[in-house]
Amino acid sequence: MPNTSPGAPALLRRVNGALASLIAFLLILSVAILVLPVTLQILSRYTPLIPAYIWTEELARFCLVYAVMLGAMLAVREGTHFVVDVFPRLSPIGEARVELISGSFVLIFAFVFLWWGWEFTEFAIYRISELAELPLWIIHAAWPIAGAVWLLFEAERMLNAIAVLRRPA
Repeated sequence: MPNTSPGAPALLRRVNGALASLIAFLLILSVAILVLPVTLQILSRYTPLIPAYIWTEELARFCLVYAVMLGAMLAVREGTHFVVDVFPRLSPIGEARVELISGSFVLIFAFVFLWWGWEFTEFAIYRISELAELPLWIIHAAWPIAGAVWLLFEAERMLNAIAVLRRPA
């Protein structure tokens, strides 16, 4: 069935919808995993029953990084990230214009995260974390992944805004 709704192509909408669902699941998973090392750290401070594991700090930091980046990806999808409510309620055309302007800045940030995030990840390709001995590129990859996902999500938002502007008055 052809895409009859204006705005972003149906394929982009489906891909972004599936990607957003996956990201939401991974966000829940990263926060759930984050609870374990933080709980162990707290309990080990106040009870002699649990040893003070050193790897818990590093795992908590890594989970927090991914939780923040995954949350930022979803916030761009929902239009709640990089948005400041300066204007009162605007007309649909005004909202579309603001979306295109703010979306341009999101695209700039996305390209920065993608470009320099890739370099950041390459820098860590042969390094491992000190305590958990995890490959650091897995952690650093969160930045270029976020940039790529922001590009996809913002493309859909901007195409929808363009469709609103092209609509006959």
